[in-house]
Parts: sequence; structure tokens; C-alpha cells
Amino acid sequence: MKNSSTNIIIIGAGISGLAAGCYAQMNGYHTQIFEMHNLPGGLCTAWNRNGYVFDGCIHYLFGSGKGQPFYSMWEELGAVQGRQFVHHDELMRVSEPGGKTLIVYSNPDKLESHLKQLSPVDSQLIASFCKGVRVLTRFDLSLLQRKPKALMNTADLWGLGREMLPFVGSLVKWGRISAEEFARRFQDPFLRRAIPQMFSWKDIPVMVGMSLLAYMHNKNAGFPVGASLEFARAIEKRYLELGGQIYYDSQVERVLVENNRAIGVRLYNNKEYYGDSFGKLRLRVISACDGRGTLFNLLRGQYVDEEMEMLYDGYFPVHSQLQVSLGVNRDLSEQPHWVTYLLNQPVVIAGEECSEISVKHYCIDPSLAPPGKSVLIVMLRTPYDYWQRIYGRKIYDAEQIQESGILIDLLEEFYPGIKADIEYVDVATPMSYERYTGNWQGSSCGWLLTKETMGMMISGIPKTLPKLDSFYMVGQWVEPGGSVPVVAMSGRNIIQQICHEDKKVFEVNIPGTAVF
Repeated sequence: MKNSSTNIIIIGAGISGLAAGCYAQMNGYHTQIFEMHNLPGGLCTAWNRNGYVFDGCIHYLFGSGKGQPFYSMWEELGAVQGRQFVHHDELMRVSEPGGKTLIVYSNPDKLESHLKQLSPVDSQLIASFCKGVRVLTRFDLSLLQRKPKALMNTADLWGLGREMLPFVGSLVKWGRISAEEFARRFQDPFLRRAIPQMFSWKDIPVMVGMSLLAYMHNKNAGFPVGASLEFARAIEKRYLELGGQIYYDSQVERVLVENNRAIGVRLYNNKEYYGDSFGKLRLRVISACDGRGTLFNLLRGQYVDEEMEMLYDGYFPVHSQLQVSLGVNRDLSEQPHWVTYLLNQPVVIAGEECSEISVKHYCIDPSLAPPGKSVLIVMLRTPYDYWQRIYGRKIYDAEQIQESGILIDLLEEFYPGIKADIEYVDVATPMSYERYTGNWQGSSCGWLLTKETMGMMISGIPKTLPKLDSFYMVGQWVEPGGSVPVVAMSGRNIIQQICHEDKKVFEVNIPGTAVF
């Protein structure tokens, strides 16, 4: 099937695919998006169960503060206009069974005072950490995403270097150490156990967590009211208003290639879409879906070099997650919104010992639960292989019930009587994420951001493949660490690159304003 007006085909209606579509339409290209699911957003999603909305993605959004980094991009995509954001004064709390609690304040002064009260003997280390947070309140995290790296010349690199120079010391110092390693420097036994949990995962480079606190302090990392799916729908709306087309329930089976040039796609229903180039705008195909599936399934492994193959050999960690979402007939708004509870004794969840559980409620957004009720979500990393081995059999369903039951029993210790108040239980395993989004091992952020993948995040992964023309990749698998703003910028940048190839001036506009 040919469409004479289409010259860019995009695979996937997640945030990067929608962003690529929006910027392509702004620049005079005609696009079609093919999405396997019946909803936009990909991993940026939420689901409604018996009147409760369970969010599966955004904890905080960089770019929620007007005039701050990433905000202008969200304006261009129509995602922030008229949208309310909730800005927290604390990221989370980490509590031990005896009641001792680390409150992760976003205000570095308040955090420093609190940490020193918990452990005066660690005052020097605490002061150094909080100084780093203060420095990063002035750092623009979007610097590395402003221009496609493939288009950066010597002058661009010098300019980037000058802008980053005041922060290099902090970036190097704190980017080379994980939260777990940082915790070992503390003398206080509670902080040695609590610090690895303060940014949700122990392998995170401390610099990344510090940047989050800095942006929260600047009111530039808020939670979008309405949750992740509504946020994605706003970008979908912008794309459709720009004249784009989305085909839902349309999973791509193969990228069609002729003479080492991408010319279209074939769906699982055997329909083929080619599009036609017209004028000077040749046809392109952009993959905004799972990276491994793109390389080894859609392209049959024919354009994979040694470097690409190494990326998917299992060496780099991915974030496979178990999420148990509860609809609770109780108002939890007076409780801290996010707490990681350190356990007296580890419990076995999905075959692995777990020494802590992370619990969030969403009373900050009244649209997510009926009046007087609450959404409560328990999140933890889980091994993909454990769930994959039993998927599709009765034992899989039984295991979801068993593991959620163990977690609910634990919650009873922290929220007495909660078990009787639970009205709905929903369990999402890595297989759920893989089934609905196609992401390899159900990963929620591509490769997990660690010390080892920091370099990949800074340098970027190539967006094109050797010996294959007119084909591009965007999204979390070419932007290690993922995150919603970074994958949106990935979509923006690929269109900037395509405009450069076509000798077109890259143009953007904000809904209701002129092109600039």
C-alpha cells in the first residue's frame, strides 16, 4: 500500500515517536505512525481499574518549570499548556523498623541540616554532598541534548565545553560513584543502609540523584496532574492537529529494505506501507520502538555490527520491574507520599531476597482515585527470567497472586488495617511491560543508568546503522538511562538531523504562535 503524501514512517507512538512525528510535521514532512497498542505513550502510560488510575511511568518530569530546561520543548509539543504540576519538597523517605527515618529533602540546606542531625560524625561528607546539589541547581541538563551529536562541529563542542566548565568538577566527582559506594563512606550504620535507597536504585551515579534534587528544588521536576497517559495524550493531540496520522493496533513485522535503503514497513496483517518520496524529501523510516526488536527482528540482524551486538549481549543492566497497584478505601493524604521501608528480615519475592520495599501513594492527584480513597503502589526490581519462564501458564497467574499477597502482608505492618481496605489489586510484571510495549525484558528505561553507562549517555549511541540508508532509531535504547524528556529530545533531534540532510532550516512552533 502506497501513500503518495507520506515521506516519514515512524514505528511506535511512545513519547519519542510522537515527538519525532510532531517535529517532522512542523517542518513540512508528512508522517504516519504505526503503533502495536491501542493507546499512545508506550511506557508513558497509566491504566484505569474500577475507578482507580494506576500510573506506570512519571514520578517527576524535568521541564515542569516555566523558563527552565526542557520546558520550551514541552511547550512545542503541547504537553504543558494548562497542565498543573505537583512539586514536592521531599523526594522520598527511607525508614528502618525502629522508626529512624531519612527524609530526602530537595532543599539542600534543609537536607544538610537533617543529615547532620542523623549523623554528626559524618558532617564533612554531608556538607560536600549538599554543596554538590547546590552547584547543580545552576546546571542545564538539556545542554547535551540541544543539538544532535552527529551535527556538532568543533565550534559547537567548544561552546558546550565552555558552558559545562563550571560544573565539570562536580560532574566528574559525583558521576564516578554509585549511591551504594557513596553509602560506604558514612560511619553511621543507618545511613550506610539508607543512602543506597534514597534515589530508588543503589547503582545510580550520585550525580544523577543530586541533579534530581537540584531540579526539584528549582520546581522543575513536578508530577503532571492527570498522570502519564493523559500527558502522552496531550502530545498525541498535538501531533494529530499538525496533520499526522496514527494507526493503532498495527504492529510492524518488518522494515522493508531495497538496495540497503529502508523503503517502508510490513505489518503483521501483511499490509505493506511504502510511502513515496516527492520533491527533494526522500522517504525515511524511524524506529521509535524496542531497540533489540528493531535490530534483530524488524531488520533480521542484517545491519548489526560488533558494537551494536555487544550492547544487547546482556552485559549492561536493564530495569525490569514488578509493580503491585492497589485501590484502597482509605484516605492516605496525610501520609508521606513515597517511603522505602527497610525490612528487619529479607523476604523472597520472585525468587530473590528483598531487603526493602518502596511504596508510593498518589493522593497528590485527586483525579486518580474516587473521593476519600487512594492509589497505593509498591515497586521493586525483579528478574525478567523468573517471570519469562512461567509466562503463559497457570503458575504465572498464581505467582502474581502469591507475590502480591506477600507484599500486602508487609504493608499491614506499616499501614495497620490496610488489608481490609484494599478494593482492587493489579500486578504488572516485566512480561506485562513487554507484552504491551514490546520492550526487551520489559525494561522501563532501556539500559539502567549506572557508572558504566554514564559514558554512553554523554556520548550517545549512533542513531543510524552501518550500510543502511534512510533509517534512524530514537528513544530509550539509543539514549541510555531513558527518562521522558530525554527520549522526547531524541525524537526532536532526529528531525533536526533529517532537516540538515535535506538542507532545510529546522523550525519549531508553539501551539497558537508563529513558526520560529
